[in-house]
Amino acid sequence: MNSKLSVRRLTLSAMLLAVGLLLPFLTGQIQHIGNMLCPMHLPVLICGMVCGPVWGLAVGAVTPLLRSVLFGMPVLMPMAAAMAFELAAYGFVSGYLRRRLPKTLPMLFLSLIAAMLLGRVVWGLVSVPLYGVAGKGFTFSLFIANGFVNAIPGMILQLIAVPAIVTALEKARLTN
Repeated sequence: MNSKLSVRRLTLSAMLLAVGLLLPFLTGQIQHIGNMLCPMHLPVLICGMVCGPVWGLAVGAVTPLLRSVLFGMPVLMPMAAAMAFELAAYGFVSGYLRRRLPKTLPMLFLSLIAAMLLGRVVWGLVSVPLYGVAGKGFTFSLFIANGFVNAIPGMILQLIAVPAIVTALEKARLTN
């Protein structure tokens, strides 16, 4: 990989990390609205697709933990810890599939949907022990409610915004 491309990916990843830290302020730090719109998910999914799976994984793992330490939301344990695994999976899967599949709009949507689903499964799997350690129960109904039903507005936002932004970045040749 050439150094110009490496610098571009590092720069885009840093910018998307910053967006991931700041975008939740649009929800006014109101946890219920943030849970519905999933604002940290957007830049992580974009990062994976435009910078690659390794950068997507790194930005996904760091964003919720850093946001928790800096701003107190999401709460570090168990929420931010579980989200770190979830967002790392989003970034990795979206980047991996975007690199492996043809660069068409249908394949972009397939990469996005697969990342959204697998990330939520990862979140559910790691939430069981993390919520248990925190002295809270994590049930299948909680997984379905928080992972899917309550997140429908965020999923719709992701299905609209991510393909539009990734396509624009690719057309501007800011990706490889």
